[in-house]
Amino acid sequence: MARFTVLIAAVVLAFVVAVPEVTAKKYTVGENKFWNPNINYTIWAQGKHFYLGDWLYFVFDRNQHNILEVNKTDYENCNADHPLVNWTRGAGRDIVTLNVTKHYYLLDGKGGCYGGMKLAVKVEKLPPPPKAAPAKSIGSVSMATGIAQFVIPFALFSVSTVWDAILRMW
Repeated sequence: MARFTVLIAAVVLAFVVAVPEVTAKKYTVGENKFWNPNINYTIWAQGKHFYLGDWLYFVFDRNQHNILEVNKTDYENCNADHPLVNWTRGAGRDIVTLNVTKHYYLLDGKGGCYGGMKLAVKVEKLPPPPKAAPAKSIGSVSMATGIAQFVIPFALFSVSTVWDAILRMW
């Protein structure tokens, strides 16, 4: 029974260590002011970095506004006559998935563009993760290895002990 418990604990630990970090981010456009006229979305987007896989979440009155993707010229002129994509799905809670590295030019095609309802974002590839600093060496064993030699057996022992206690309660 104890071997089975240790095996289960090892599998759980391996899974937890192997799960990659999710990096996509959801941006609520306009924060708590949402997608409405008289808001400067250029200022809202300043300082934000948009990466592949991120989402733009739009909240608006579906009877008065929509979300259209247009080219740069139509964006600059608030022209909604030739949209590239209509991102509106009818609920007033719509998502634009940023799944291509490019400039996205989005506007309200029901007249709100003239009141400032337009947003341009540049989507980039996610930068590579920073390189890890080299582990400090303690003699011939690195500090990271020394910590791992203590933490992993301790974690396995703790998990198996808790697991045995749970099984005994049943």
